[in-house]
Amino acid sequence: MLTAVVVAVLAALAWLYLLAGHGGFWRTDQRLPGAGGPPPAAWPSVTAVIPARDEAAVLPDSLPTLLGQDYPGELRVVLVDDESSDGTAAVAASLSERACAAGGAARLTVVAGEPLPAGWAGKVWAMHQGVAAAGPADYVLFTDADIAYRPGALRALAGAAAVSGRDLVSQMALLRAATAWERLLIPAFVYFFAQLYPFRRVNRPGGRTAAAAGGCMLVRRSALVAAGGLEPIRSARIDDVALGTLLKRSPGGGATWLGFTTEVVSTRGYRELAEIWDMVARSAYTQLRYSPVALAGTVLGMIWLYLVPVAATLAGLVLTAPVLAGLGLAAWAIMAASYLPVLRLYRLSPARTLTLPAIGVLYTAMTVSSARRHYAGRGGEWKGRTIERSRAAR
Repeated sequence: MLTAVVVAVLAALAWLYLLAGHGGFWRTDQRLPGAGGPPPAAWPSVTAVIPARDEAAVLPDSLPTLLGQDYPGELRVVLVDDESSDGTAAVAASLSERACAAGGAARLTVVAGEPLPAGWAGKVWAMHQGVAAAGPADYVLFTDADIAYRPGALRALAGAAAVSGRDLVSQMALLRAATAWERLLIPAFVYFFAQLYPFRRVNRPGGRTAAAAGGCMLVRRSALVAAGGLEPIRSARIDDVALGTLLKRSPGGGATWLGFTTEVVSTRGYRELAEIWDMVARSAYTQLRYSPVALAGTVLGMIWLYLVPVAATLAGLVLTAPVLAGLGLAAWAIMAASYLPVLRLYRLSPARTLTLPAIGVLYTAMTVSSARRHYAGRGGEWKGRTIERSRAAR
C-alpha cells in the first residue's frame, strides 16, 4: 500500500507541476500579438506557398478562401503540385479561373514539382520550390492544401507580424472535430502538442523552446534567407517544429510567435480511427529521434500521468483506502482541469475531460505503432512515399 501511495503522490505532484510550472501549456490565450492595434504604416507583400500532393478533394473548400482574401497589400499564391496523380494542378487552376471570373485578382501560380532528390523530405522539397517561385515578397506564408482562411484572417496575420517585428508568426489552425473519432481525439492532439511545446515558452524571446504549426506559418523572407533557406531542414519530417527552431536559433535570435485561432481552419476530415492513427504514427517516433530509450520513457511517462490517477482512485475506493483514493482523485481533477480550455476552444462538453486517460492510452499506442513501422521499414509512409531514417534525420 505504501508503494501505491508514493506513486500516487508523485503523479499528483507531476500534475501540479504541469498545471503551474510548465509554461501554462493548457491555456489557449495566446492570440495574435497586437490584435486590435493600429495597422502597419505599409502593408507588406505576401506570397503564400502551398505544397500539394494528391489534394484535389480538399482544394475546393480551402483554396478559394485564400485567393479571396481582402488583403490591402500585394498577395500571390504559389501551389506546388508535388507529383500528384489525382489532377490537383487542374483543380487548382479551375478554382483560380472561377475566382477571376467572379471579379477576383489573378493571384495563383501552379508550379509542377520536380522529382524528390535524395536527402529531402517531400513536403520540405515542395516548400523549397515554392519559395524559389515566390519572387521578392516581404513574407512567405507556408500553408497546407486543406487550410481555409476566414475573411480578414490574412490581414490580421500579416498586420501582427509587421507591427510586432517577428520573423515567424504561426497559428495553430482549428482542426475539424465533426465525427465521433475527431471529437474524441483531435482536441487532444492539440493538447498534447502544446504540452510538448508550451506556446508561452515558444513566444519567449531567447527561450529554448521553439516550434510552429505547419498549417499556417508566416515567415519574414529576409530572415529565412539569413537562416540559409529551407536547406538546413531539408530532411525534416516534422517541418513546422524544425522551421520554428531554425528561425528562433538563427544568428541574432529571430523573434517567433505561436498561438491559437478560430479564423484559420482545417477542412481535412478523419472519419475513422485508422485515419487519425496513421496521421499520428507517421511522425511520432521521429519526434522521439528514433530513440528506444525515449520511447520507453514516453510510454512509462504516459502511464504514470494518465493511468496512475485512475488506478489509484479505483484501488482506493475498492480497498477503502481514502488517502490513496484522494490522491488519485486530486491528480485526475488537475488533469481534467488542464484539458478544459482546449475543449472550450472546440466547443465540446466539459464531460469529455473524463475521457483523457483513455485518450492518453490511445496516443501511447499510436507512438508505439510509429516505432514498429519505423523498424519495419515503413517509417513516415504517406501517399505512396516512405521516408527512411537516413533521409529524415535532422
